[in-house]
Amino acid sequence: MSESEGKGAKKFASVFLEEISKSPLTVTVLAIFTGLLLGGLLVVVTSEEVYAAARVSVWEMLRVGWDAAWRTYKALFIGSIGDPAKIAAAFQSGEAEAIRRAINPFFESLVKSTPYIFAGLAVALGFRVGLFNIGAEGQLFVGAITAVSAALYIKGLPSILHVPLALLAGFLGGGLWGFIPGWLKAKTGGHEVINTIMMNYIAFRLSEYLLRGPLKDPEGYNPVTAQIPDSAKLMRFFDNPIRFHIGFFIALLFAYLVYLLLFKTTWGFALRTVGANPRAARYAGMDIVKSTVVAMFLSGGLAGLAGANEVLGVNHNLALAFSSGYGFDAIALALLGKSHPLGVVLASILFGFLRNGAVQMQLTAGIPIDIISILQAAILAFIAAPAIIRSLYRLKEPEHDLEAVTLRGWGGN
Repeated sequence: MSESEGKGAKKFASVFLEEISKSPLTVTVLAIFTGLLLGGLLVVVTSEEVYAAARVSVWEMLRVGWDAAWRTYKALFIGSIGDPAKIAAAFQSGEAEAIRRAINPFFESLVKSTPYIFAGLAVALGFRVGLFNIGAEGQLFVGAITAVSAALYIKGLPSILHVPLALLAGFLGGGLWGFIPGWLKAKTGGHEVINTIMMNYIAFRLSEYLLRGPLKDPEGYNPVTAQIPDSAKLMRFFDNPIRFHIGFFIALLFAYLVYLLLFKTTWGFALRTVGANPRAARYAGMDIVKSTVVAMFLSGGLAGLAGANEVLGVNHNLALAFSSGYGFDAIALALLGKSHPLGVVLASILFGFLRNGAVQMQLTAGIPIDIISILQAAILAFIAAPAIIRSLYRLKEPEHDLEAVTLRGWGGN
């Protein structure tokens, strides 16, 4: 290689590395990596074995600490993906049940990810219009209530009609729960944060009343509905124990539809403009009231689909406290995914795999499942404060991002 070619290659590499360091994706990847490091460090400093080894020598302490962190993340990987050795052995044996059990952790992680995708899209859509929808959890509950009601009380339909009808009921139920604070925001100036929080508690208490009264299984003792009929269940692709169902692909479809709405339509451009600068949007003749109400309705509808997914595809009934906090985690997902549908999908899959693997991590490594919540919080903190990551890894400051999501303040109109 000549001297000029060497200089050209060095210049290309320098420019490439500079562009990589400015990329928001780099910050996200490094935030996840740093969160995992912090989680491993937390495992080490809370392990009694490490303190016992410290009495022997520093090197023994480091060795035991490394082993503890390795066991933790190995268990997390096996719990979320599966044990590669068992998967290989199962396929070599050719036994269908052994194969299903070996690959079940991977598909169960996708099952956990599905409601996260719906709920994350709900909050991200609100963010894009400058609305902070904290009511996704309540909208999820109402969507589950309306979906299970449609599944139980509409009878005599084939699956090809019953399933879409129950999903539509879930979407409309969640949409109504989002419409109310959206209308109050647009017409009275009532802040959506306060209103959606209050609507959450109304949804929780409403579900308790219904499950102890009108919706309670008459043949049971616990506050739970009857099992929905087969015609209303989302199709599963495998036999037990795999619960993977078509809801995952429906969630991906809605992510694509949200992408088309926001970035490929004039109406989506208007919604994003309202979120970025409502005064400029009003000056341009855009209908702020309509955009706010419609955005909150769609946001609530997506959250409602998360509840409908759990009822129709996983549990096949509705019980008290059936949600694992999907609506609240959705706020973190929207932030981690930069309020972009693709980012939300990837963040949801990450959270789903972490949540599913945490169970195996607790059983195998003896690490409390709460470590995953701390890990998620650390990742979110690094995403919300990218200056920390840029300082740690000496990254360049990015150019102004025209697609950055800015929420209006508490007094915003």
